[in-house]
Amino acid sequence: MMMRMLAAGGIEPCCDGVRGADEDNPRGYYEHERVKGLADGADWLSEAHGKSLKVVSALLEHLPRNAHRYAVVFMQRAIDEVLASQRAMLIRRGRDPGSAGEDRLAALFERHLERVGALTASRADMRVLAVEHAQTVAEPALVAAQVNVFLGGGLDADAMARAVEPQLHRQRGSD
Repeated sequence: MMMRMLAAGGIEPCCDGVRGADEDNPRGYYEHERVKGLADGADWLSEAHGKSLKVVSALLEHLPRNAHRYAVVFMQRAIDEVLASQRAMLIRRGRDPGSAGEDRLAALFERHLERVGALTASRADMRVLAVEHAQTVAEPALVAAQVNVFLGGGLDADAMARAVEPQLHRQRGSD
């Protein structure tokens, strides 16, 4: 959702189209396969300068230190929604998601988020704006305005807000 908002606002996404739209994400994923290899090297990151790049939280630590200035819009989503979304995706792909260990996964995810928060706070080359997924769906104009200010202004915040499609927020933790 945020990558689509940024694109609508005027920031070109750095993505390769390898993972296209599907039933789980009908607007596409806005991903770049090379992000998965950040731990092995990031010489290619200069191609993303001035663009938006989706980096999952587990890979933020592999962004080269002091090589770039990073403005991180950190999308936060309730863990029960994350687990419900993953469960639905597995079911659609014909795999048994099981339910054992969800409490353990939730606890691990919470600890992961704490580590990511400490990491980003410790890096002088990284500025972070935490954005709640639920608030983005409920108040897209407010979130778009906040992101616009965080990124220095100049974005089309109205177009960013219009890019949010609340009907696509299907997994709400109890589904």
